[in-house]
Amino acid sequence: MGSALPDGYRREHHDRLASTNAHALSVARSGAAGGLWVTAGEQTAGRGRRGRAWTTGAGNLAVSLMLLDPAPRAVAATLSFVAAVALHQAVVDIAGPAAAERLKLKWPNDLLLDRLKVAGILVEGEKLASGAFAVVIGIGVNCLSHPAVSEGPAAGDFSGRGLPVEAEPLFARLVVRMDEELRAWDRGRGFAGIRSAWLSRAIGVGEPIQVNLADSRVKGRFEALDEDGRLVLLREDGARQAIGAGDVFLGSTG
Repeated sequence: MGSALPDGYRREHHDRLASTNAHALSVARSGAAGGLWVTAGEQTAGRGRRGRAWTTGAGNLAVSLMLLDPAPRAVAATLSFVAAVALHQAVVDIAGPAAAERLKLKWPNDLLLDRLKVAGILVEGEKLASGAFAVVIGIGVNCLSHPAVSEGPAAGDFSGRGLPVEAEPLFARLVVRMDEELRAWDRGRGFAGIRSAWLSRAIGVGEPIQVNLADSRVKGRFEALDEDGRLVLLREDGARQAIGAGDVFLGSTG
């Protein structure tokens, strides 16, 4: 566990944790400084979007970065795009440039390999008793195996797709790339550049999609990301709708 970290960061590794995000938030509540990477060799009760379970078996990467007051709260959610761009770059660093075309980012928080979900990102925030705002960026990567999922996109893993990406070398590149992208993001002031970088790696832009919302679903064409990171959908009825959260299904769904 000797990966060198950029200045201002430190690492806490556990062989096994229920959730790296939950642990990182607990550490933040205890008064710890930001810039903490929490990693786990195995994660037994990880969380995905909308409270979905996401286990991370041995040999996969389970990691969370805890930051304190990284940006005004209104723009902190765009950190998911920062993490997605950094993760895509880190995987290409390990797997080589030829892998880039097989790797795509899917709104709002997934990394796909050959259209299968191989990683997910979950950003959570909490105002602490001290008044500081803690943000935790959780990333789970299926290096050697993947969990069975009953809803959402089909999952896969790097090993199963013939692309060897080991957890520890990936973490070593991720911390470097994340530091670079956080600097470019610049507390949200540089989100336009992050948004452009994300779109250049994205799947589904300009294509028909279906978005399942909390209580409905809507179809149309994925037109753009707005300045807040919301998906802009050109609906079948010709109206445009900005969507802040939902599950995207690519192509025609009938």
